[in-house]
Order: sequence, then C-alpha cells, then structure tokens
Amino acid sequence: MTSFLLWFILLILCWPIAIIALVLYPLVWLILIPFRLLGFAVDLSFDFIRSLLMLPFTLLSRK
Repeated sequence: MTSFLLWFILLILCWPIAIIALVLYPLVWLILIPFRLLGFAVDLSFDFIRSLLMLPFTLLSRK
C-alpha cells in the first residue's frame, strides 16, 4: 500500500517520470529474470556442497 501511495504522489508531482517508471518496471523485471534464476542455481549449488561436506558429521551425530 505504501508503494502505491508513493507512486501516486510521484504521479501527481511529476507525471512523466511516473509514466516512464510504470512502463519500464515490467521490462526491468523481465530483464532480471535470468539473474534471479542464476542466483537460485548458485544458492542451490552451495547448499548441495555444504550438505555433502556436513554429511559425515550428520551421520555421526545421529548415533
């Protein structure tokens, strides 16, 4: 709700910037999708490596 109010104030004070932001936001979101997927893949890779390294300790602690 706060972001909508801030956008509405921007629309009232400086409508060309608000319209440009409204048009560019979906484009920027689409451009950033590959980077989000890459970040997700890197995060999963690090979690997998950490799990592999911690596997002996996990197995020893269960006994």
